[in-house]
Amino acid sequence: MPFGINNAPSHFQRMMNEIFPEEPSEGWLIIYIDDMIVCSKTWEEHMYRISRVLTKIQSVNMKISFKKCHFVFKELKALGHVVSGLSLVIDKNKVAAVFLNPIPQNKKEIQ
Repeated sequence: MPFGINNAPSHFQRMMNEIFPEEPSEGWLIIYIDDMIVCSKTWEEHMYRISRVLTKIQSVNMKISFKKCHFVFKELKALGHVVSGLSLVIDKNKVAAVFLNPIPQNKKEIQ
C-alpha cells in the first residue's frame, strides 16, 4: 500500500469501490473493506450476481480464499448485526457481551 499501514483500509476500500462502481448503487452488493455480501431474491439471480462478482475479481487479478467464503445463506452475521431478507437486528451475543462487563466506577476505568 503506497500510503502506509494506517491508510491501508481506506485505500483498499477505495480500490474495491473502483472495481465495483455500479453494483453497490444497484443495491445488491455490500462491500466493507474485504467483506462482500451479495443480496438476491431468487436462486437464478443470486448465481448470476455471484458469477458477476467473481468475474470482476478475476479480471483485475485479485485472489480470494474460498475457505473463507460462505455462499447462499438466508441469514448471516455481519458487523454486529444479523441480516436476513426480512430484517436487520443487532446480534444478541454482541449486546450480551456489553452488559456482562462491569459498570465503570471512575474516569480511569472508562478510558
